[in-house]
Amino acid sequence: MKLTIAKSAGYCFGVKRAVNMVYQEAEEAKVPVYTYGPIIHNEEVVRDLKQRGVHVVRELKELENLPKGKIIIRSHGISRREHEAMKACGFEVLDATCPFVLKIHRLVEKYSKEGYRIVIAGNEHHPEVEGILGWVEGQPAYTVTSQEDIEKLPLKEGEKVCLVAQTTFNYNKFQELVEIIKKKGYDISVLDTICNATEERQTEARKIAAESDLMIVIGDKHSSNTQKLYEISKKECANTYYIQTSKDMDYHQIQSINNVGITAGASTPNNIIEEVSKNVRNEL
Repeated sequence: MKLTIAKSAGYCFGVKRAVNMVYQEAEEAKVPVYTYGPIIHNEEVVRDLKQRGVHVVRELKELENLPKGKIIIRSHGISRREHEAMKACGFEVLDATCPFVLKIHRLVEKYSKEGYRIVIAGNEHHPEVEGILGWVEGQPAYTVTSQEDIEKLPLKEGEKVCLVAQTTFNYNKFQELVEIIKKKGYDISVLDTICNATEERQTEARKIAAESDLMIVIGDKHSSNTQKLYEISKKECANTYYIQTSKDMDYHQIQSINNVGITAGASTPNNIIEEVSKNVRNEL
């Protein structure tokens, strides 16, 4: 019997940086501390921070009635308009946006100013994509996740187009979209902005799942990158489970399994991964 835990499982650089910033501010700050949206997509972490006095602000209009203090921008990033509105309300803004996301903000700002139409491979309702859209200058921008979306783009042959990707977008799917959009006759600039850690995590999950009889993917149900890990793993291993914490798993199912694989999303704390791993070992 064998247990394989993905080396890339758990916090990525950007998430770890953001979470550490909030915990440090919660411990040291002499003024109220807020995060604009949950600092990461993980209910356990958000609940723990709430117990330490960190309040989640979900809409800008809430700031008008809150005591002034520090507000931390989560790793997903925000639009220019939101950033300016926070400062205008008198809050000290601390930016925990992932550096890889900030890079996309600068790129779409630059290319849109140069007349390129911006197309983003990603989920239009995800906070990271909403933030990216907020840095496009002077023209509409578009999001795509499929060939059908590309076919619907209101763009003309020869038009200048810049394609970027949500940092957690499926790498293989992005390559497929690149091949499709390149055939449309646009003056296309493709910028692969998928985070290296995301690509590594997805590649490792695919490999482990293909070699496992049972695969466990750990992460919050609202985590985009964890959902993609589940989809990738499910294709390779039909016996794949998506759990948020150890209590969501029925470990008795593992007793007759020879090979178990575990991976976790970028917003999953190590203690949850360790607890799941320990329980799997107990059954094996």
